[in-house]
Amino acid sequence: MVQKITEGVSVSVDTFYQPAQSNPIKQEHVFVYRITIENQTPNPIKLQRRHWVIVDSNGIKKEVDGEGVVGRKPVIEPGASYQYISSTLINTDIGKMFGTYEMMNLYNRTLFKVAIPEFPLVYPFKLN
Repeated sequence: MVQKITEGVSVSVDTFYQPAQSNPIKQEHVFVYRITIENQTPNPIKLQRRHWVIVDSNGIKKEVDGEGVVGRKPVIEPGASYQYISSTLINTDIGKMFGTYEMMNLYNRTLFKVAIPEFPLVYPFKLN
């Protein structure tokens, strides 16, 4: 697990390789990631947007922008957390992801960015 705290918001990431959905012979590697966002600020926050950077070991970079996460724009109260699971496919057996969330402080309606820490995507065989 990797974790980073930005502006009082903690983002933790766990990753899992998905052998049943992957096809290494075709260079298709599917990874699931579980994100936990914890609001350590004194105000409720709302996740507005996400920006992901996905890089494979060939240096091919994909960027993904969009509203919310998995179809939602969750409100996270002070001291609470929000967790979701998503996935990505890369064409090499090693890669990485990182990014940012755009959050809104619901007390004063200001927007701020929260870093998503860089995390590795590694085919388990490579760890041996």
